[in-house]
Amino acid sequence: MHKDSSTPSQTSARLALFPDSTRIRNDSLFIAGHALAALTDRYLTPLYVYDRATLDASVKTYLDALSAYYPFPSRITYAGKAFLCKAIAAWTQTHDLFVDCTGEGEIAIAVAGGVPRENILVHGVNKSLADLKSAIQHAGTIVVDNLTELAQIQSQFTHSQLPNLWLRLLPGVAVTTHHSHTQTGQHDSKFGMTHPEMLEAARFCKEYNLPVKGIHFHQGSNFHDPEPLIPAIDMALDLAGEIGFRGAWHFCPGGGWGVAYHEDELPNPSIESYVRGIAESVIEGCQQRGLDLPHLHLEPGRSLIARAGVAIYRVGTVKRRGNKTWLLTDGGMADNPRYALYGARYSCLTVAGVARERMETVSIAGPYCESGDVVIEDLLMPNVEEGELIAIPVAGAYHISMSSNYNGARRPAVLLLEEGSARVILRRETAEDLLRRDLSVGLPPKDAGL
Repeated sequence: MHKDSSTPSQTSARLALFPDSTRIRNDSLFIAGHALAALTDRYLTPLYVYDRATLDASVKTYLDALSAYYPFPSRITYAGKAFLCKAIAAWTQTHDLFVDCTGEGEIAIAVAGGVPRENILVHGVNKSLADLKSAIQHAGTIVVDNLTELAQIQSQFTHSQLPNLWLRLLPGVAVTTHHSHTQTGQHDSKFGMTHPEMLEAARFCKEYNLPVKGIHFHQGSNFHDPEPLIPAIDMALDLAGEIGFRGAWHFCPGGGWGVAYHEDELPNPSIESYVRGIAESVIEGCQQRGLDLPHLHLEPGRSLIARAGVAIYRVGTVKRRGNKTWLLTDGGMADNPRYALYGARYSCLTVAGVARERMETVSIAGPYCESGDVVIEDLLMPNVEEGELIAIPVAGAYHISMSSNYNGARRPAVLLLEEGSARVILRRETAEDLLRRDLSVGLPPKDAGL
């Protein structure tokens, strides 16, 4: 059991990972004026909470930067894959965001949440005919990933009904991310089209009078250095010139801007610097090529929502095994698979007794029958007792959206917090929910017919 000690500055650093409205009162955590302990008394654990103020502030930071550095129309696209439910879809429209949907299911949630057709944008590396039918019925833009998809659009659907089409470029340049599984722009990626395929797609659209209106690329998720975007932007603008875009055309250099998950990764990467770098590259590149400035679209990804979310778990068992101390909680890989998938790092604070000296290095794991069911490894914590609550920040993206029913787990409740208001936006799953899709096959008795 490793012993060390914490300092007040370390507590402040961990607090910087939490939502904007987080406060310590009576040595306990509050978000948007709500005591986390009281919320768990009412809504149980595991529990996810989202801070509306942090969501709104994240959007404002992007909008302010675009207004300052890009002198032409621009939009922000919310990544539905990060976390999407009807309430979050409705929230996106309070800021007039595009909503990026992958497939029929996310489209249905966006529509149910009141997202209008013109603000629904559909991605997907292998869209089914059902996905395409839903996109054509409900979306304003389809990002075409490959030539086969383009041929299906041309042959299966009436051209007068088609939304705008953007062509997805594979730039062949990757950004540095926390794991290779979150890189999408490298040469051998499954996403997008090569330069020759893009030109063929553009010729196909011209031949069949398909409404191709823009170019999109995406290089990866949770990157902190925008430098690799510049050669990809240059490649995309070269293509725009070859294709012949003029007037009102659209350009999206992706997104996926990173966030700090652990105090060692602070400060958070600068959104202003990221937006400024893209805007200046696009403006300069268009001037050099004699291109009209495009409508610029950014996909901030997790940097819009990750820090707004906090996961709250209850410690059920503490196990000490030689130099290893395990805090075993009621949440884990079923609601947050990111450690199992990527070895993702996290930090946390106890919900009560926040100021206690942290003297023990612990690992935090869940209740599931899988050795990879780990949330945090080797984090300095106070002496945490069984029954205590812990709060894990930066839990707003790629947790609930990637959750599962492994081991019969029921997905946790999700709350949207504002001052004076705590609304359930996803109720806790029950065993009845698990059984609802489960149909009896009517097997005969074991000895029937013998």
